[in-house]
Amino acid sequence: MITVRIERPEDYPIVRKINAIAFERPNEADLVDALRRRGAALLSLVGEKDGRVVGHILFSPVAIRSGQQEFPAVGLAPMAVLPNYQGHGIGKALVQTGLEQLKQAGHGLVVVLGHKNYYPRFGFRPARPLGIEYQTGIPDEYFLVAELLPGALSGVHGQVHFQPEFSAV
Repeated sequence: MITVRIERPEDYPIVRKINAIAFERPNEADLVDALRRRGAALLSLVGEKDGRVVGHILFSPVAIRSGQQEFPAVGLAPMAVLPNYQGHGIGKALVQTGLEQLKQAGHGLVVVLGHKNYYPRFGFRPARPLGIEYQTGIPDEYFLVAELLPGALSGVHGQVHFQPEFSAV
């Protein structure tokens, strides 16, 4: 059975381990720690299978800027599942629960730099054709946006700026 819940302080060591193992490097684990330290984690969830924490997802505020205009949004990153538990629905449960909680909290837009074949099942689509760009030369099919609330994309355009901690990843 898969359970998704809010991350608790006692989860921090296993969440760090999950991110380091899943990404095969410490960068994403360091990112999560840094965002937590600064209070920039908007929503952090863990996924449990049979009572064991085996997955993690984090959402943080981002800004979409165009000249003097700024539009609030949320960034999904990172999302990690221990390799032995990938393909068991844990990532799916983390993403669905996170998006639903964000929607219930009134957030309209979520962006992700992620796999073009994975995230569209959750309503994500390429952001550039909608007028939303990433800061660097990432291929369009990997930078995606999801509209959680109807009309949230209306009039929104510009370049997405993640929290400063992302520059270290």
